[in-house]
Amino acid sequence: MCLSLSCTHHNPIACIVPPYMLRVLALRGDAATAQMARTLLRHDEALRDERAAHASPPVAAEGVLPMADPGLCCPERRIHDGEFRAALPGRLVRSEGEAPSGIADADLAYDSAGQVFSLFAEEYGRNSLDGRGMPLVATVQHRRDYNNAFWNGEQMAYGTGDGRIFRTFLELSVIGHEMAHGVIQHSGGLIYENQSGALNESIADVFGALSLQRALDQQVHEADWLVGRGILGPGVNGRALRSMKAPGTAYADDLLGQDPQPWHMDHFVTTTDDNGGVHINSGIPNHAFYLFCAYLGGRSWQLPGRIWYRALQDLNNPMASFSDWADQTLRTASALTGQGSMEGQLLRRAWKLVGIAL
Repeated sequence: MCLSLSCTHHNPIACIVPPYMLRVLALRGDAATAQMARTLLRHDEALRDERAAHASPPVAAEGVLPMADPGLCCPERRIHDGEFRAALPGRLVRSEGEAPSGIADADLAYDSAGQVFSLFAEEYGRNSLDGRGMPLVATVQHRRDYNNAFWNGEQMAYGTGDGRIFRTFLELSVIGHEMAHGVIQHSGGLIYENQSGALNESIADVFGALSLQRALDQQVHEADWLVGRGILGPGVNGRALRSMKAPGTAYADDLLGQDPQPWHMDHFVTTTDDNGGVHINSGIPNHAFYLFCAYLGGRSWQLPGRIWYRALQDLNNPMASFSDWADQTLRTASALTGQGSMEGQLLRRAWKLVGIAL
């Protein structure tokens, strides 16, 4: 059993609301809001400690799993009602194939998990998060007025929000983001700190965005490229948690502050907070993916998504830097589209425009 903090870097508790946002709330909010933010920060830390205590030592990636037959891949969803308590997973309210539970959050989580499963199965040949058909376990109504959602290494959990700062976390790009952390974990992993941690967050954002765009059948130019659209409260001046199209513009609010994400390496944030800025600097590879899709047009979950998915399977470098990841995506693009292809050239240009020249 591994008890070191490094285990949390291999098997992180991945929360959708970043610590820097909670720290701003703790500084700027009224007494109740500040207390809520401090409580969430302590809860996140406790989750990480618990995960470290139960984590196995990291293992090397097993290589690319054989492509599954999409026609044989069926999800095994298990949705629980947390009943506003802390214990996980809570009361099972809907299993695979059952009729709607009548609990709106549970039924939305059920349908959304199916949409994310479908993306990975039908587009990339992956059978669930681990590639081997693992059950999709989720808890809705986790804790009372809980302002977060997370993947804890085994399941997803979604709060309802407090109705003021956050109104929901059951939004498809958020659900896709959290489930993608499971895919990353079972694809060799990316250590959750500094640039590799920012890649972990970015890849989760990518597949969260692709889940939503595919469900809406949107072409690149039709999508808003927001992660967490509509989850901010009615009085918050903002559209989402993050913008892949324009990092740094998702929100600008008196209480939440200004979205701090950079889009270019010239503005890379060096910090010890947030495991070395994993939620902040993820804006840079996020924007590179958006630019690549914008150059290509069409549907982002097709060739761009396949490149990102296959690159993740082939990476085999849990400490990858942005440059390492860019190089892997370029090699994958060459393998899929041919050496010197137009697609590969456009991808190289996208990386160059965010300050990563290869």
